Amino acid sequence: MRSYEAVTRIDASAEEVWRHLVDVGTWRDWDSGVDRVEGRVALGERLTLYATMIRSRPFTVTVTELRPREAMRWRAGLPLGLAVIERTYGLDAQEDGSTVLTIREDQTGPLAWVTERATPDLNPSFRQFCAGIKARAEAGAARSAG
Repeated sequence: MRSYEAVTRIDASAEEVWRHLVDVGTWRDWDSGVDRVEGRVALGERLTLYATMIRSRPFTVTVTELRPREAMRWRAGLPLGLAVIERTYGLDAQEDGSTVLTIREDQTGPLAWVTERATPDLNPSFRQFCAGIKARAEAGAARSAG
């Protein structure tokens, strides 16, 4: 199994962070690692991500879990579970009104080595995503408070 993960604390409510997280059409506005995302966030729907680090190979996933203000999970991979890629965006609302965002991707299955070899180190990309959504959500929270 291969995993990637990034965590950040955002000075904004889980609702504010969630709003930006599920608005995938605007990701390119605040995450320079994303060229575009096609599709809509809904349970069972497919999304296609075009990342700057691998422009020649879009990444298509299925939304497998949606818990507003708590979690979103995507799944992709090879048939019959031979290689499974599962990405989770977890939001943990804090008592002080902030939110801890965790992004994690696990690659599992008997042929996971196929996806591992084709996937660059995602940790820098995940950290960049966290920095972008943090800035966006905190700016939105400041506008709402002001």
